[in-house]
Amino acid sequence: MPTAHHGNTTAAAVMSVPLYQAKSEFFRTLGHPVRIRILELLAEGDRAVRELGVQIPVEQSSLSQQLGILRRTSLVASHRIGGEVIYSLTAPEVRDLLLAARRILGDRAAGMGDFENDLAVVRPQ
Repeated sequence: MPTAHHGNTTAAAVMSVPLYQAKSEFFRTLGHPVRIRILELLAEGDRAVRELGVQIPVEQSSLSQQLGILRRTSLVASHRIGGEVIYSLTAPEVRDLLLAARRILGDRAAGMGDFENDLAVVRPQ
């Protein structure tokens, strides 16, 4: 049976990646503060790029780059409404993951006040 080639990797080789390795790649994708903030905002609801730019204090080019990474890894999707590009989460479980991380960090920071103000940003619904 022929296999599709993508660079030096075959589709069969990509599919045989151990789950722990796939998880590592997933968490590596999450390993940037701007990407985390984008996902936090999208967990609250769909957002136009313009709205994300107002709420995330980075250069537009950096925001676009991080949105592109999230789009390529299928964590977010985009569509156009009029002249605006709107982003949304592709999996509601991402919100659960962010809330779990918040709880873990909150438990570790309890009594120290390290993240007190930031932990109030995303609340479970």
